[in-house]
Amino acid sequence: MPSATVRELASDLRRLGVSPRGIVMVHASLRKIGPVEGRAEGVIQALEAAVGAEGTVLMTLGALDPMGWVGGLPESERAGALAGSEPFDHMLTPADPDVGALAEVFRRLPGTVAQDHPEGRFAARGRLAVQLLSDTPWNDYYGPGSSLERLVENRGQILRLGADLDTVTALHYAEYLSAVPNKRRVRRHRMVKGTAGPEVRAIECLDDSDGIVDYPGEDYFAAILSAYLRSGRARTGKVGLADSELLDAADIVRFGADWMNEHLGAGKRD
Repeated sequence: MPSATVRELASDLRRLGVSPRGIVMVHASLRKIGPVEGRAEGVIQALEAAVGAEGTVLMTLGALDPMGWVGGLPESERAGALAGSEPFDHMLTPADPDVGALAEVFRRLPGTVAQDHPEGRFAARGRLAVQLLSDTPWNDYYGPGSSLERLVENRGQILRLGADLDTVTALHYAEYLSAVPNKRRVRRHRMVKGTAGPEVRAIECLDDSDGIVDYPGEDYFAAILSAYLRSGRARTGKVGLADSELLDAADIVRFGADWMNEHLGAGKRD
């Protein structure tokens, strides 16, 4: 199968609606996009060509965390279990493998700005990279003041290139905006680089791993996106070989919060 060129992929992106000066948060499956010249770097080059020199590309990184099992221990035991472990370093710690191979290639490219947070960690390239990523909250890192709120406020878009239905990180911001009662919260502990050396720090937030409430069946992020796509509010098309969608970030966040209010409230079930 011949590889798509960077120019061809950029044309696909523009046809989908990605425009110069745009701000796009990308969720992508390299396998679904198919062969591209330059492989992952070629995809990033196409994204940058589509938004132009004045645009911005944003991706979720997360962070590789071989000590994640510590979260299952009683809080009083976590610091001891983390003792001697490698601290999170926003410049060196790889992206979480679960977010896909493209994110790690993106992180490692010269000029990429990576966020200094071991949980809600993003990276960006382009004009608004620093503005989107700097001085975000330590706790509730997907809520008010977060990079996700800034994405919405700056009229950003969400670009999905063959990504799974449950991968719309911006819906975590919708969880904070929703009026769902008794939202589940978590308290995590991570070893990080401190001013005097490695230190264990606690992070408190809504439960962005298992959900803010129990919900039967499929992941409710997937249910929200499915409903949104059925509404016809997304632009859809092919990028490379991938079935792709371009979403308005503010619109999907509003839609998601309304959906949660309707379906995740006390006693509510589909």
